[in-house]
Amino acid sequence: MKRVVILLFFFVVLTSITQNKIPELNRKITDYVNSVIGKQVDRGECWDLAYQALTRNNAKWDKEFKYGKLLNPWKDNVFPGDLIHFKNVRISYQKDQMVYIETMKQHTAIIYRVLGTGIYEIAHQNNKFSGRKVGLSKLDLDTIVKGKVFLYRPVPG
Repeated sequence: MKRVVILLFFFVVLTSITQNKIPELNRKITDYVNSVIGKQVDRGECWDLAYQALTRNNAKWDKEFKYGKLLNPWKDNVFPGDLIHFKNVRISYQKDQMVYIETMKQHTAIIYRVLGTGIYEIAHQNNKFSGRKVGLSKLDLDTIVKGKVFLYRPVPG
C-alpha cells in the first residue's frame, strides 16, 4: 500500500510539472478544441479545425499544411495542442482478433492528449468515426505502415 501511495504521488507531481511546461499557445489551442468537441467546425473538413484553432489564436503558419515548427515525435517533447498532418498514410492494427486498416491521403488533427511516446489522443473531424464533427481517437505512430506524418508546434504570430 505504501508503495502505491508513493507511486501515485510521483505520478501527480510529474503530471503537474508536465502541465506547466505546455506552451501557452498550445493551451489556447486545446481550450478551443474543448469548446468544439462534438460540433462541426466550418465545413467539417479536417483542415477547418486546424485553421480555426490557429487563426483564432494568432498563430503563425503557411495557411496550408505547415502548422509551425516541425517536431521529431521520437526526440522532441510533444504536447497537447501540437498539430499532426498525415500524408498518404496507412494505419494497420489488431484489436479483439480483428485487423483494422485506416487510410489518410491528406488529413490533419490536433493532439489532444499525450498518452506516451508516439501515442496520442487526437482531435479531428471528417473521419469515419465522428463524421464531420470534432471527435477524439487514439493514434499510435507505431501502427503506421505507409506514408508520412508531420508533427508541428504552433508558433505565436
